[in-house]
Amino acid sequence: MSGRRPTGSGGFVKVCGLTREEHIDWAIELGYDAIGIVVTPKSKRYCPPERAVALAAHAHGRIPAFAVALAHAETQDVAEHFDTIQVYEMADIPNLALASGTPPEHPDALQYFFYDASTGSGVFADIPEWVRDVPGRVVIAGGLDEHNVAGVIDAYAPFGVDVSSSVETAPGIKSREKMAAFIAAARSR
Repeated sequence: MSGRRPTGSGGFVKVCGLTREEHIDWAIELGYDAIGIVVTPKSKRYCPPERAVALAAHAHGRIPAFAVALAHAETQDVAEHFDTIQVYEMADIPNLALASGTPPEHPDALQYFFYDASTGSGVFADIPEWVRDVPGRVVIAGGLDEHNVAGVIDAYAPFGVDVSSSVETAPGIKSREKMAAFIAAARSR
């Protein structure tokens, strides 16, 4: 499977940085394909282990849940409760989603590759041409919003896109209306 989005398909859309059960319910109602729970203590969207596990349990069987961290070690206490581990370093695990602003050395070892040069800061920057050549499930993240996501999808035809800060009213507080606007824009392609 090439992992590239066929023309006119809905594509994979993930919303990250969820901190409340209602955010998960909204993601499901709006048609998102996956959610992300941040387990990195340095993040403004940090969910401590017990909270992260409770959110993963709320999502279980309803929508795939990603544990999102800078380092694999930060996921140790919660990994078994999540479908995928998304980190900014290579790790020898079967359900790895590597997030990076540089090309992956072993894309075949990844469940997903998240191109994210912002390292979770939500700042949009030009996407390098090499992203088009990465095999597998490439998901573009970092500063996407309802205004730029369609253009990114048109230009790069990724497997999917990921959003966080642009669908918030404050760090970790999602807006159902903004989530709806983002997925509508992403699905318009």
